[in-house]
Amino acid sequence: MAQMFIYGTLKRGQPNHFRMLDKSVGAAQLLASVVTTERFPLVIAGEYNILFLLNLPGQGHRVHGELYRVDEALLQYLDDFEHIPTMYQRTPVMLKVKEWLGQPDDEERSVAGSVTEAFVYSTTTYQPDWPSLPHHENYDSQGDHGFRYKRH
Repeated sequence: MAQMFIYGTLKRGQPNHFRMLDKSVGAAQLLASVVTTERFPLVIAGEYNILFLLNLPGQGHRVHGELYRVDEALLQYLDDFEHIPTMYQRTPVMLKVKEWLGQPDDEERSVAGSVTEAFVYSTTTYQPDWPSLPHHENYDSQGDHGFRYKRH
């Protein structure tokens, strides 16, 4: 089992969340509402308005999202969906818990404000102008940013 930080279209209420619920490809358990301890640029880019977390720690905002525990089968499915390693890379990130929604691995860390580590899909492969695009801290595909996600 691995912990994954989900910040974009795979979150609850977003267009690809159904992938997290598909038991035929693996199992996921929602653990917590979280925010990154470091700042990162979270940008919407490309012709399909895809969300990218640029692996540039210290820039941008602390990014809000959800913490999941996923089994190996779902992890492999998500790696394929996220085009590892060409579009994204799976990298570790430290997260501050806003609210526990499920059962954490470590009972001592089961309070809001605790810090935990998870994998995140980030990228070091991007266009030169992407770091200068507007940065987001909490993604919603229907948000006021005006860039609707397009499935491809």
